[in-house]
Amino acid sequence: MRSLLLVAAVSLVSCFEKKAPAPPPREKPQPIEPLLQVVADAGDEDALFHVVPFKPTGPAIPPGVVTVALHGEKYELPAEGPVLLVPDADTYVAEVAPLLEKLADSKREVWLKHPDIDAAYKLTLRDAPQFQAWIDEPVPGKVRVIHRQDGFELTTNLGKLMGGDPNGPTVPVRGGQMDLTTLQRGFSRVQDRFKDAPDVCFVPAFGLELSQVARAIAVNYFTPEKPYFKEVCLVYPRPAK
Repeated sequence: MRSLLLVAAVSLVSCFEKKAPAPPPREKPQPIEPLLQVVADAGDEDALFHVVPFKPTGPAIPPGVVTVALHGEKYELPAEGPVLLVPDADTYVAEVAPLLEKLADSKREVWLKHPDIDAAYKLTLRDAPQFQAWIDEPVPGKVRVIHRQDGFELTTNLGKLMGGDPNGPTVPVRGGQMDLTTLQRGFSRVQDRFKDAPDVCFVPAFGLELSQVARAIAVNYFTPEKPYFKEVCLVYPRPAK
């Protein structure tokens, strides 16, 4: 009898127990608004075909670096120490891949000079497997710029930042020129979403001039001392053995 009363009491108490409230559903991060082209005059249809001039900036060339002038596949590499890569207008990414491999494997400090101003950008070099490992890290952001002849694709953890044409690049080429002003606006928007993202990777097509890559990297700096992302990675094609 006593056992029956005890069971009944437990059952009665359990009926009055309040269930713990279910945790609120996690908010899904919303995609960033599509990036529209920066135009000089919104009322001028011809302005859509011309890029707004971009004023590059960046850190001063550091003391102690040794200049390595690049002329296609021709260069003279010092035995040790930090290097400043200075490509001519006809040096392509594919041509300097063996050099970038040597520098990466020897863990040399590498800077890339801007072709138009006295500024240089410190690079972390990554080949394709290292780049994939970087993407797979559980860190917010993972901002990367896919640089092709038709323009730039700006991609993050949330996927590609859409441009005016969702099926085209985020920032297409206009009038045969890179639209760096619009790309920098995209950097500002992405950095505002991923404030703690530590770095950005540039992934140029192998047939691009290295000087054009340097011009693109300049968008990461809104002042010489203040980049949108602290570290810049350059993805290069490691030559096949």
